[in-house]
Amino acid sequence: MNQQNPIPTLYLYNSHSRTLEEFVPLDRENVRLYFCGPTVYDRVHLGNLRAMLCADILVRVLRTLYKNVTYVRNITDIDDKIIKRAETLGEDIACLTNRTTTDFHKDLQELSILPPDIEPRATAHIDDMLVMIGELLEKGHAYEAEGHVLFDVHSFESYGNLSGRSLDDMRAGARVEVAPYKRDPGDFVLWKPSAPSEPGWESPYGRGRPGWHIECSAMAYHYLGESFDIHGGGNDLLFPHHENERAQSLCSHPHGDFARYWVHVGMLLSNGEKMSKSLGNFHTIREALEHSPAEALRLLYLGSHYRSTLDFSWEKLEEAKKTLDRFYRALEKTPPIKNSNALSAPLLKALCDDLNTSLALSDLHRLADLAIGGDQNAANELYNSGKLLGLFNQTPSEWFQGDVSLSPEIIENHIAERLDAKKNKNFAKADAIRNALAEQGILLEDGPHGTTWRKG
Repeated sequence: MNQQNPIPTLYLYNSHSRTLEEFVPLDRENVRLYFCGPTVYDRVHLGNLRAMLCADILVRVLRTLYKNVTYVRNITDIDDKIIKRAETLGEDIACLTNRTTTDFHKDLQELSILPPDIEPRATAHIDDMLVMIGELLEKGHAYEAEGHVLFDVHSFESYGNLSGRSLDDMRAGARVEVAPYKRDPGDFVLWKPSAPSEPGWESPYGRGRPGWHIECSAMAYHYLGESFDIHGGGNDLLFPHHENERAQSLCSHPHGDFARYWVHVGMLLSNGEKMSKSLGNFHTIREALEHSPAEALRLLYLGSHYRSTLDFSWEKLEEAKKTLDRFYRALEKTPPIKNSNALSAPLLKALCDDLNTSLALSDLHRLADLAIGGDQNAANELYNSGKLLGLFNQTPSEWFQGDVSLSPEIIENHIAERLDAKKNKNFAKADAIRNALAEQGILLEDGPHGTTWRKG
């Protein structure tokens, strides 16, 4: 960003207050945030990617504005879904979670999603969870029943404030387990007994394992303390997961704020319908990466505001790739100057307006127009602004010519053969060479300075 442009103020939509708020960190020298990570029992699907990408953009913006940012994203490696999946596959649970965590990391790395500063695994923090459960029992916010420890939702006066639901609404919504040992259907599990065949840990309440919600509360407290700046995840986590996290955390540490800003990401549709295996429109990140370049998938997601509903389709993914072709053409036409730190002020202002990535992309189009016309400063700003969004991880030649089935030398030989055919007026042979290359994803472009090629 040019020195004469002031640093803009960051505004975020806070799901708790349901208003757009100026972001004021607790400590400007160390901004702290926590995003819920995956439950590692299978390949991560495209819906989960939205929250991961939102967190990535948010962290990139925060690191542009503040000196230090501590970003925590957990791995849930103990959960009923994991136990069931391991049983179905006949695979050891540790092997399953290690394998799927590795797959998750590989997918996100290809998408240029920055790793968190801290990535705790739930199984490494069982002692922290048991300490928090003990505090909740001692303070009268939890009770034991039939080998379980449950949180008493009536003990927390502001329960429901985050999601905006009353206890009656929550009971009617029924995303809660109704069990005879509960005092209220809305009470949720902090600790549950484990069968001999299930993973478990010794505790004052018997051998068992933690409930899902207590995992994130304990890990957030361990690394970020009783008060931190931002908590985020998909809007499907607003209730019950985040509502329950907030309740147990504030009851365990009543002098803290837990999270001061809550960021929730909108739903992903697939061709206008909710993504589901039964409809045959359920896709993993890996499927999309095998279909199109990673930057195209990233750009497709950036084209919609994180709180809006995003409708995914293979056609839209192809359009995103064509947009990147245009951006890379601009950088090819006017290469950016190395070591330039020029950043578009309108783009950063858009990102500081509740991460308005769609408006930010419109500024990239403006800059690309100027760069195509030879504007050097625009090319510098285009490149650095794109990097802020996690784009332009290749050179133009790598983008247009990389990952093709034929070596560059063979392609150049075919181009020379085609040129000879044209000189000898053997246009049928020249067309046949062009078509044969096109079938292998290699497009030829004839210009005043000769023939160039790019991948299709």
